Amino acid sequence: MAESYVKQSINDGVSCIEFYNPPHNGLPSHLLLQLEQELIQASNNDAVKVVVLQSGGDRTFCAGASFNELITIETEAEGKIFFSGFAKVINAMRTCPKFIICKVQGKTVGGGVGIAAASDYCLATQYAAIKLSELSIGIGPFVIEPAVSRKIGVAAMSEMTINAEQFYDANWAKQKGLFAEVFETKEALDTAAEALSQKLKTYNPEAVKDMKNVMWQNTSHWDELLAERAKISGKLVLSDFTKQVLSKYKTT
Repeated sequence: MAESYVKQSINDGVSCIEFYNPPHNGLPSHLLLQLEQELIQASNNDAVKVVVLQSGGDRTFCAGASFNELITIETEAEGKIFFSGFAKVINAMRTCPKFIICKVQGKTVGGGVGIAAASDYCLATQYAAIKLSELSIGIGPFVIEPAVSRKIGVAAMSEMTINAEQFYDANWAKQKGLFAEVFETKEALDTAAEALSQKLKTYNPEAVKDMKNVMWQNTSHWDELLAERAKISGKLVLSDFTKQVLSKYKTT
């Protein structure tokens, strides 16, 4: 089986950050930390003009949290630390002074929807169905809710949260504003992302930075807010209900 990784490559002003964790790109805490660090590095690198965020593989973009790691959590403190991983990735995307293009090539669940929502421009394939499954395992999309609600609205976020076992197709996600464009193939997605990144890298960096500040206004409290939300999830993951559900998904 292929090894997990987070890697960044920079080519002529474009940073491509890619994460991968077989089989479904579920993210454990060490990969979330690496992803946050790569985003911060790109933010601080003057040679980077635009960031492209993607996952490896042709199928699932991101299955959210690593169930194998969730089931090992034994204290509320451990739980908060784990869910803070997604919080810190979202905040790193929020505060990045460069535009972040996200490429969603396949299904995405939970925290993966949060990552897509925290990007500045999200492109997807027709296979990129989305789901917020958290309530069905006894927790809730607390950490990612601000990012998801900001992008698609409270009504759509609530619908997805309540219908926790339902996938919503890529066209629904486009209609709600999560995806800017939907393509028939991954090849078409790659071509469009490349063209967009080449265009964006020519824009005035100061204008981009100021525009991002405007686009993300009224979110300066998210460092504290998402930490509080991580604490809620960290407590709920210890419930008997959640432990029982997660045990069914544990893999070796």
